[in-house]
Amino acid sequence: MGIYPHKESTQTMSSNFIVSARKYRPQTFESVVGQSHITTTLKNAIARQQLAHAFLFCGPRGVGKTTCARIFAKTINCLNPGADGEACGQCESCRSFNEGRSFSIHELDAASNNSVENIRDLTDQVRVPPQIGSYSVFIIDEVHMLSQAAFNAFLKTLEEPPHHAIFILATTEKHKIPATILSRCQIYDFQRIRIEDAVGYLKTIAEREGVAYDDESLHLIARKADGGMRDALSMFDKAVSFCGGNLAYKEVAATLNVLDYDTYFSVTEAIVDGDYKRALLIFDEVLKKGFSGQTFASGLATHLRDLLMCKDPQTLPLLEITGSLLDKYKAQSGACDIGFLFGAIAHLGTIDGGFRTATNQRLHVELGLMRLAGMCQKKKIDIAQPTLPQLSAEPATAAATAAQPTQQQPQQQVATPQPIAAPTPKPEVAPSPSVASPTPIAAESEPVVTTPNAAATIHSVPYDSEAEAKGRSAILGNTISDILKGGMVADETQEAVAIHYDPYSQQKILRNWEGFMERLMMEHPRLGYALKQTQVTGHTLSMAVKTDILRDEVLRHQPEITLLLQECCQLDGSIVLNVSIDNSEDNSLPVRAIDKVHYLVEQNGELGTLIQELELDMQ
Repeated sequence: MGIYPHKESTQTMSSNFIVSARKYRPQTFESVVGQSHITTTLKNAIARQQLAHAFLFCGPRGVGKTTCARIFAKTINCLNPGADGEACGQCESCRSFNEGRSFSIHELDAASNNSVENIRDLTDQVRVPPQIGSYSVFIIDEVHMLSQAAFNAFLKTLEEPPHHAIFILATTEKHKIPATILSRCQIYDFQRIRIEDAVGYLKTIAEREGVAYDDESLHLIARKADGGMRDALSMFDKAVSFCGGNLAYKEVAATLNVLDYDTYFSVTEAIVDGDYKRALLIFDEVLKKGFSGQTFASGLATHLRDLLMCKDPQTLPLLEITGSLLDKYKAQSGACDIGFLFGAIAHLGTIDGGFRTATNQRLHVELGLMRLAGMCQKKKIDIAQPTLPQLSAEPATAAATAAQPTQQQPQQQVATPQPIAAPTPKPEVAPSPSVASPTPIAAESEPVVTTPNAAATIHSVPYDSEAEAKGRSAILGNTISDILKGGMVADETQEAVAIHYDPYSQQKILRNWEGFMERLMMEHPRLGYALKQTQVTGHTLSMAVKTDILRDEVLRHQPEITLLLQECCQLDGSIVLNVSIDNSEDNSLPVRAIDKVHYLVEQNGELGTLIQELELDMQ
């Protein structure tokens, strides 16, 4: 018998508890969170007595649609409204509403009452005038759940109701409501609750409940709620049940089953340091906690996006983070390069899109982390490399330097992997074309500038003599086919272009070029023949083709070429493909079918006669 009183006391305690979403539901327009554009409009309409007969409240879940509908219904029936446009809360109409016994306000759940019969019952209720107050208000929640027949039955009543009837429709899916219904309503679009507004409201509730908290805990709850105040309050109750009277960030993250910010800060720090091992270990701990790889990748992309927003004061308001957490974001943002953030976010987006087809999702994420860390390692290698020595601005000096590479060019001068003396080209053979068409340039050559960064930049200057062309070819590299054969060709005059020189990537391309060409010849034979005469300078491939059609075809398949080259050569950076037109004398072979016909007719006049006799249309 001693156990029964304990049961009764437990039931009494549970019956007295009210969840925060109901206990702190706003009772006035002023207490509605994050919807000032809605509440101000409704208060002005009440003050001016310009009330429509039908309203449509639409927006995400938990943002205050039904709450605003109830406050609006209570206010317009208040017998003694205040000067601020709020209900007094003391009159008979307000008391009956608060106690749930008002016959002037009717609520209908369209999710379970969506038939024509339910709408007919509603139509009968509309004819009854209110007992207290001036209006009979009908709130229909989830109105998009009504059937098509029910909508049709509701049309006439919605368009011409009695003067005392006001309809307030609420929905989360406005696109499912027929246009005939939309045209009869004043539409109010509710916004998602901003994180700052949700955090401020949670602070108010925590102070009323006597719960200690830190800003990170409330911010985590608000962000997890994703714009819904009702969800935020439910998570707040759950966190209080787990943590007691003191909300700690680690415990809140554990009970909400979300990854805390420290995880993303740590993995980002490991990636920036180029430490892929530590990044993989952190990811392993994430998987052990029960989180999926897609959740981790998506969260990391969001974290890097927030770091990018910290880079500029104009984009800082998009971060929606305040307090000490904002200082941590600013500190880590200063250690990340903008180029890295752009590339990392794009790469994580590719990872997220590839989860559906990935057979091993863990390996899919791990490869992405290793690639991100490799990008930062590559940058550190570039920084450690010395800058290229300055090339003389005088053409004569450049020619002399090229002619005597062993005496005047030390070993730190960047050269091709197999430096071999260039043979003297035959006079009757035109030199290989350059990347860009030659343009007239002044006699005085501009001085060459070398940048102090890791990625050294060479600004090539025009060369007038054949020896100078050889010198430039020796410095900037040669075509793939000549390097593989052990030879070197001269390059002709070209306009000044900036070339990103990367000897490490150039060596990887040269080592794996034959395998790349084999795969390219199998998949795109025409492009394979075009890429045989290609000049490599770091990540830049320069080639000359015979016709505009072939150039357009190469550019059209540029993403496939660069992706295949990155895969075969295991490159971390992007590939730059420069394509130019070869205007040399041997560029006379036809490509199109009609050009081939004309070419054959020129070679054999009898073929033209045959075409005329047969009256063939060669167009």
